Amino acid sequence: MTGVTIPNSVISFGYEEFYDCPTLTSAYFLGDAPPDDGTAFTGDFNNDPATAYYLSGTSGWGSTFGGVPTGLWNPHAAYDASFGVQKNQFGFNIAGSSNLVIVVVACTNLASPVWWPVSTNTLDTFVGTNSTSYFSDPQWTNSPHRFYRFRSP
Repeated sequence: MTGVTIPNSVISFGYEEFYDCPTLTSAYFLGDAPPDDGTAFTGDFNNDPATAYYLSGTSGWGSTFGGVPTGLWNPHAAYDASFGVQKNQFGFNIAGSSNLVIVVVACTNLASPVWWPVSTNTLDTFVGTNSTSYFSDPQWTNSPHRFYRFRSP
């Protein structure tokens, strides 16, 4: 398991909830920070601990949770010069907190949506940019309408 989503209905964590999950890299919290004794994510993370991501508008978050660092999950499409059709591909920059992993999903009918993953992007900090990743969809011409949204992995 590399990632887990914690619903907003979770109001507490047990002792060492994710003990010894060396492949866990991300936990996505959909609500306020539940009470924690600092051991939720203890164990071997191969020297690269997981990150607990939280949503804007939630409360109780500090710089760490359960023994791992926290980060704001805030991806958004950047409406800059990269947005639109370029080199026969539709694309745009995704911006947000550093090291976020974002799955871009698409559908062709919002009245009866069936979403499928198109791309997985990691927001990195490069020279000249600040926590961005370029998304492009070379298959955008295969349907008259294509809608996109982001989700956690």
